[in-house]
Amino acid sequence: MADNLILLLKKHFGYDKFRPLQEEIVAHVIGGNDALVLMPTGGGKSLCFQLPALHFDGLTMVISPLISLMKDQVDALTENGIPSAFINSSLSSSEMDKILRAVKDGTVKIIYLAPERLALESFQNFLKTLKISLIAIDEAHCISEWGHDFRPEYRNLKILRQLFPRTPTIALTATATVRVREDILRQMMMTRAKTFLASFNRPNLTYSIIPKENSFYQLMALLKKYRGKPAIIYCFSRKDTENLASDLNQNNFSALPYHAGIDSQTRKTNQEKFIRDEVPIIVATIAFGMGIDKPDVRLVVHYHLPKSIEGYYQETGRAGRDGMPSECVLLYSYGDTIKHKYFIKDVEDDKEREQALLKLDQIVRLCENNSCRRKFLLEYFGEKSSDIICENCDYCLRSKETFDATVITQKILSVILRTNERFGANYIIDILRGSSSADILQRGHNSLTVWGIAKNQTQAELKDIIRSLIAHNILNKTAGEYPCLAVTSAGKILLKQKEKIILPKPKGHLDYIKQAKANESRYDEDLFEILRQLRRQIADRMSVPPFIIFGDIALREMAIYFPQSRESFLKIAGVGERKLEQYGQDFMQAITRYAREHNIQEKPKYNIFSRTRRRLARILNKESTYSETKNLLDQKLPISIIAQKRGLAEDTIVSHMEKLIKANERLNIEYLKPPAERLQKIKEVFQKTQTDALSSVKEILGDDFSYAEIKLARIFLYQENKNQ
Repeated sequence: MADNLILLLKKHFGYDKFRPLQEEIVAHVIGGNDALVLMPTGGGKSLCFQLPALHFDGLTMVISPLISLMKDQVDALTENGIPSAFINSSLSSSEMDKILRAVKDGTVKIIYLAPERLALESFQNFLKTLKISLIAIDEAHCISEWGHDFRPEYRNLKILRQLFPRTPTIALTATATVRVREDILRQMMMTRAKTFLASFNRPNLTYSIIPKENSFYQLMALLKKYRGKPAIIYCFSRKDTENLASDLNQNNFSALPYHAGIDSQTRKTNQEKFIRDEVPIIVATIAFGMGIDKPDVRLVVHYHLPKSIEGYYQETGRAGRDGMPSECVLLYSYGDTIKHKYFIKDVEDDKEREQALLKLDQIVRLCENNSCRRKFLLEYFGEKSSDIICENCDYCLRSKETFDATVITQKILSVILRTNERFGANYIIDILRGSSSADILQRGHNSLTVWGIAKNQTQAELKDIIRSLIAHNILNKTAGEYPCLAVTSAGKILLKQKEKIILPKPKGHLDYIKQAKANESRYDEDLFEILRQLRRQIADRMSVPPFIIFGDIALREMAIYFPQSRESFLKIAGVGERKLEQYGQDFMQAITRYAREHNIQEKPKYNIFSRTRRRLARILNKESTYSETKNLLDQKLPISIIAQKRGLAEDTIVSHMEKLIKANERLNIEYLKPPAERLQKIKEVFQKTQTDALSSVKEILGDDFSYAEIKLARIFLYQENKNQ
């Protein structure tokens, strides 16, 4: 039999030998036995039922939840000379009738079905008329409520065991814990099934979990590294995928969105363009099970936090399915859990809600764990990792340098104890770095003697040190929806006895961010001087100070990026629509002339540091600009009128109000208070998400609420809390 299997393997699939476990599984199934197969993505699961299908006389029925993947697999099988078809909601009634006739006639060897089809009694009666030799259940973890992608319609599959009790069944998945495996076997009544467990290790994949800092630029740097090569980017929501794909296209990267909300034809077109290498980047939701079977994906980026480790593992499994080196990067911020928790709260079933929170906590543990990522993943899925040599994750690849962390540890522990061990890492870091956030001011923590005692440390460095302290049992992170940091007994002894502690050197900023900031300081000094003279000429003509035209920051950026179109000129810090119309033409002409004379090409600007630049400019001029806004507020003018008079955005005026209030300026702004019902709705979202982050609240409230209105509401809510 082994020789025949090799012949079939070579003839139809082009391989001379099996991958690990494949031959054993195929032989077991051909012998008429049930099997549960756990094999990583790219490990060759499909062949475990496709090859037996060629051996059997009858039909092989494959249940799959991924409609888009059905077409890919059927196309591939057809190309390999194996007559196959699929039945799902994407087909017209005439197309479906044609396929059903072919199945009935025996001219189809493998038929792919969506699980919903099995709930139809008419379809069950049709199946009874067929000779079915093998049942394959792909993505079998969907059967279990303990799985990361439970689908109630998968419970319909029990009917198959009743209709075909003697037909061998093979259930396959890439992601299942021990508990999920047991549930699959119980639900499918596969009591005599043999379990085949391949290694979950994907040695060709590099795993990196990186603290979010200027995430769009981090993404730009990664995509630049893999320019022209296939990449998948996972986002939280459908809107995120649309916006990010648009931003990438505006920055000279070709990308398409892919999510369940796109009409089927557009989704199909986008998928085909990606598979055919017409577009190198696909941006998808983490909630949508992507059926993209592309072997040469070189980069998978999680732009937002996945819902579970199973989801993360399956999604990273899209990379390097051809066995070639590929990279998987997760840009991590604990703040991303806020969105997940907001929607988890709305889950009515207590058991399901508890399970979702548990899985979210597990993926956070992976991100914050200060040890080998590969080891963590393998042990999560119940695989012993003692014999695995990684050296291919961010932890194992990073420098093994250490540093004397005694002083910074004492500072961190002191802040945690002074705040009664009631807050999470981000809040503790804000105190350490001297933040004047609304929460800190409201609680009076800015008056603590420990406030601002670690201003010289970056947020990323402090986060990394805190993770190390947790790993060294100096700190403990409490369980629950809002975890807090607590000092362990060992930590209290260390603090009391002033013991020395050595920790791994923090990763801090990513090298390419440092490089980007360094590059920004390299402006063309000759062009800068030309632009400075032009600015003075215009200012003299208009009888205004030169900085009214453009600040030095704007001129420096012009001398870095050489913008020569309206679109690129708008990306310069300090350039708005109005200044573009007033001064853009003069400055672009000067830049174009200089660039042509010196054979310099325009450089793309990714708009990463523009907000920081604008914020810096406002701080430098805060006395004049803020006081002018205050004077107009004292006249009880509407925000729209103030913005018009100042030549600023309404959102900026509200930001001025926030700064003035935090600086203890008395403002009479009651006349600007949003209507009670809208204020209450915004308040409820702030309370439910337990965050001050505007982006999270805005995403939940939707387009009916502007950022300016939410920010304005936040001011009144802050004052309301302060007065309580």
